[in-house]
Amino acid sequence: MTDILKQFEHIYNVVTSTRFLKGEGIGGEIPFYIAPYDATKELQVRNEIALLIKRMNTSGVSVKEINLYDVVCNLLETEMGFNDFVEMEKDMDKDEFKDAIQSLLEINEVLIPHIQSIVEESDAKVFFLTSIGLVFPYIRSHNILNNLQNVVKHAPLLTFFPGEYDGHTLNLFGKLKDDNYYRAFNIFTIGK
Repeated sequence: MTDILKQFEHIYNVVTSTRFLKGEGIGGEIPFYIAPYDATKELQVRNEIALLIKRMNTSGVSVKEINLYDVVCNLLETEMGFNDFVEMEKDMDKDEFKDAIQSLLEINEVLIPHIQSIVEESDAKVFFLTSIGLVFPYIRSHNILNNLQNVVKHAPLLTFFPGEYDGHTLNLFGKLKDDNYYRAFNIFTIGK
């Protein structure tokens, strides 16, 4: 069995456990978890996430995936139309374009309220946050996680993170230190 398959078997066993679903054993902390993975395995991880969601739903643990890339694309389409957005990119340098996207997706005014509506409309027992790497550098993972603390409260949130997480530091792609984030538990240290 490959490391990825072993990791996803571990995730399944932890996330479907009663202890996890009830938020037990986390000392009153928010039920946020991070599943770091080797970014070079992105396609395999995406496939395994889809299989994991099906397996969990079949076993009675409903999952709602919040795919940040899809959320961002939908918001940009709503705000200005995707074709207009692509045209805008042609006329700007990278920094201007990044600033324009961040302005359109203003985290506290647009992005987090949109995610909050997704969460509130769902009766999922677990939320998966995916596609963190696909929205970098426009959206930073520590900003999302910090702002989601007030949104996702009634169910655990598991973030699939393409990089390293030591319980304190997010290191995107294993190369870019995103920022310190210490409020989440590394899912691979649970149950060991």
